[in-house]
Amino acid sequence: MALILKRFYETYFYLMDEASDPRANDYFLMRSPIPTMIILYFWYNFVFKWGPDYMKNREPFLLKNIMILYNGLQVFANVYIVYYLLLSIHIIDWSCSDIDYSESYWGRKHLFLTYCYFLLKIADLIDTIFFILRKKSTHVSFLHTYHHFLMVVAAWIGVKYLGGGHSYFLGLANCIVHSILYAYYLLTAYDSKYGQLLWLKKFITQVQLAQFVGLFVIFVRALYAKNCNYPKYPLFMFIPQNAFMIVLFSDFYIKTYITGPRRKRKLEEQAKKEGVANYSTKSS
Repeated sequence: MALILKRFYETYFYLMDEASDPRANDYFLMRSPIPTMIILYFWYNFVFKWGPDYMKNREPFLLKNIMILYNGLQVFANVYIVYYLLLSIHIIDWSCSDIDYSESYWGRKHLFLTYCYFLLKIADLIDTIFFILRKKSTHVSFLHTYHHFLMVVAAWIGVKYLGGGHSYFLGLANCIVHSILYAYYLLTAYDSKYGQLLWLKKFITQVQLAQFVGLFVIFVRALYAKNCNYPKYPLFMFIPQNAFMIVLFSDFYIKTYITGPRRKRKLEEQAKKEGVANYSTKSS
């Protein structure tokens, strides 16, 4: 038992110190995963236990102004990351881009942008808290919570070990999508009528699906690229994860925008026919 604990201790400090990017230790929450896991623990319990219990006999909170501010800041922060990533697109190799661990301008800048991305993934957790406080628990699906939880973990790993290189594409694609997504949330917070626009919600889901398909292709290319020094182990996580997200979002898309509306129309037509039949019976 003592030997197992010793091995665990040595492995932990090897991963935290020797195997990681030493530059990442300059940032808050990055020396150890424990503070981030505590944040996720409290978030998870609030979303599934504490929050629903607290709101059980209460009226939904009116959070319009807070949500407008929150969504506006999210749009600004995501656009900020996209802007600086696009400025460095000339140094990125689309088949395989190595991580720059040096103190060069873009080496440091990509690490900082990766850290900003991590902070945004933590900020994304607030979105779920809003659902609970507004008593919209139906929005808290497996897809929603799984995605938010995993992205915080993945972003932390990104800062600690993969601050740049081919990770560039994940940050760029995801921040573009979230710029659009939070702009939509900003509109719906301002006026709920925008939340009823089916074509807009459908478009956002299509953009999210395109993101996962694009990232899947890009990471597969890097996996088979020759003379590629980008670490292989994250690719073995990114590729199946993106495939899984394609399946989940495709299932959501099909049920929400294809089979769901068809079923609704069928039920409406059936109800009309039954109504006409009942009227004819009563008239006769």
